[in-house]
Amino acid sequence: MSKRDDLIAKYAADLKDKLGITPDMELLTKVVIGCGPSIYDADAETVAASDKSELERIKTNYLVKKLGLPDGPELMEAIQDVVAQYGSANRHKYRAVVYYLLCTHFKKQAAYA
Repeated sequence: MSKRDDLIAKYAADLKDKLGITPDMELLTKVVIGCGPSIYDADAETVAASDKSELERIKTNYLVKKLGLPDGPELMEAIQDVVAQYGSANRHKYRAVVYYLLCTHFKKQAAYA
Protein backbone atom coordinates (compact mmCIF):
# COMPACT_ATOMS: atom_id res chain seq x y z
CA MET A 1 0.00 0.00 0.00
CA SER A 2 1.10 3.53 -0.66
CA LYS A 3 1.60 6.16 2.03
CA ARG A 4 -1.65 7.84 0.91
CA ASP A 5 -3.56 4.55 1.19
CA ASP A 6 -2.20 4.12 4.72
CA LEU A 7 -3.37 7.62 5.64
CA ILE A 8 -6.82 7.04 4.12
CA ALA A 9 -7.14 3.87 6.23
CA LYS A 10 -6.04 5.83 9.33
CA TYR A 11 -8.63 8.56 8.68
CA ALA A 12 -11.37 5.98 8.02
CA ALA A 13 -10.52 4.29 11.33
CA ASP A 14 -10.67 7.67 13.09
CA LEU A 15 -14.15 8.32 11.66
CA LYS A 16 -15.32 4.84 12.63
CA ASP A 17 -13.68 4.49 16.06
CA LYS A 18 -13.88 8.03 17.44
CA LEU A 19 -17.02 9.32 15.75
CA GLY A 20 -19.04 6.18 15.05
CA ILE A 21 -19.33 7.11 11.35
CA THR A 22 -18.87 4.63 8.55
CA PRO A 23 -17.23 6.78 5.89
CA ASP A 24 -17.98 6.83 2.19
CA MET A 25 -14.52 5.61 1.16
CA GLU A 26 -14.75 7.11 -2.33
CA LEU A 27 -15.53 10.55 -0.92
CA LEU A 28 -12.90 10.22 1.83
CA THR A 29 -10.29 9.32 -0.79
CA LYS A 30 -11.20 12.38 -2.87
CA VAL A 31 -11.06 14.63 0.22
CA VAL A 32 -7.63 13.24 1.12
CA ILE A 33 -6.37 13.80 -2.43
CA GLY A 34 -7.81 17.34 -2.27
CA CYS A 35 -5.77 18.04 0.86
CA GLY A 36 -2.65 17.69 -1.25
CA PRO A 37 0.78 17.41 0.33
CA SER A 38 -0.40 18.80 3.69
CA ILE A 39 -1.39 15.29 4.83
CA TYR A 40 2.26 14.21 4.71
CA ASP A 41 3.39 16.95 7.12
CA ALA A 42 2.77 16.09 10.78
CA ASP A 43 1.92 19.68 11.68
CA ALA A 44 -0.28 20.45 8.67
CA GLU A 45 -2.03 17.06 8.82
CA THR A 46 -3.91 18.12 11.95
CA VAL A 47 -6.17 21.06 12.69
CA ALA A 48 -5.31 23.34 15.61
CA ALA A 49 -8.90 23.71 16.78
CA SER A 50 -8.01 26.33 19.41
CA ASP A 51 -6.31 28.58 16.84
CA LYS A 52 -8.88 31.11 15.58
CA SER A 53 -6.78 31.99 12.51
CA GLU A 54 -6.60 28.31 11.55
CA LEU A 55 -10.39 27.99 11.77
CA GLU A 56 -10.75 31.17 9.73
CA ARG A 57 -8.47 29.68 7.05
CA ILE A 58 -10.60 26.53 6.94
CA LYS A 59 -13.68 28.68 6.50
CA THR A 60 -12.16 30.83 3.75
CA ASN A 61 -10.03 28.32 1.86
CA TYR A 62 -12.15 25.20 2.22
CA LEU A 63 -15.78 26.12 2.80
CA VAL A 64 -15.94 29.26 0.66
CA LYS A 65 -13.32 28.59 -2.04
CA LYS A 66 -13.45 24.78 -2.39
CA LEU A 67 -17.06 24.02 -1.52
CA GLY A 68 -18.43 27.29 -2.91
CA LEU A 69 -20.49 28.21 0.14
CA PRO A 70 -21.49 31.83 0.76
CA ASP A 71 -19.64 33.37 3.70
CA GLY A 72 -21.74 33.74 6.82
CA PRO A 73 -21.83 32.95 10.55
CA GLU A 74 -23.24 29.46 9.88
CA LEU A 75 -19.86 28.42 8.42
CA MET A 76 -17.95 29.04 11.64
CA GLU A 77 -20.81 27.42 13.60
CA ALA A 78 -20.44 24.29 11.45
CA ILE A 79 -16.67 24.25 12.02
CA GLN A 80 -17.24 24.56 15.79
CA ASP A 81 -19.84 21.75 15.63
CA VAL A 82 -17.40 19.46 13.80
CA VAL A 83 -14.62 20.26 16.28
CA ALA A 84 -17.02 19.53 19.17
CA GLN A 85 -18.15 16.32 17.48
CA TYR A 86 -14.50 15.24 17.12
CA GLY A 87 -14.10 15.91 20.85
CA SER A 88 -11.87 18.26 22.83
CA ALA A 89 -10.10 15.32 24.45
CA ASN A 90 -9.00 14.13 21.01
CA ARG A 91 -5.69 15.94 20.46
CA HIS A 92 -5.22 14.82 16.85
CA LYS A 93 -7.99 16.26 14.74
CA TYR A 94 -6.98 15.20 11.26
CA ARG A 95 -7.54 17.81 8.55
CA ALA A 96 -8.93 15.26 6.09
CA VAL A 97 -11.46 14.04 8.67
CA VAL A 98 -12.54 17.61 9.54
CA TYR A 99 -12.92 18.41 5.82
CA TYR A 100 -14.85 15.17 5.24
CA LEU A 101 -17.24 16.01 8.10
CA LEU A 102 -17.75 19.57 6.82
CA CYS A 103 -18.33 18.32 3.28
CA THR A 104 -21.02 15.88 4.41
CA HIS A 105 -22.51 18.43 6.84
CA PHE A 106 -23.15 20.86 4.00
CA LYS A 107 -24.04 18.04 1.56
CA LYS A 108 -21.38 19.29 -0.86
CA GLN A 109 -20.09 15.91 -2.01
CA ALA A 110 -20.60 17.15 -5.60
CA ALA A 111 -17.58 19.44 -5.10
CA TYR A 112 -15.48 16.27 -5.45
CA ALA A 113 -17.32 14.85 -8.48
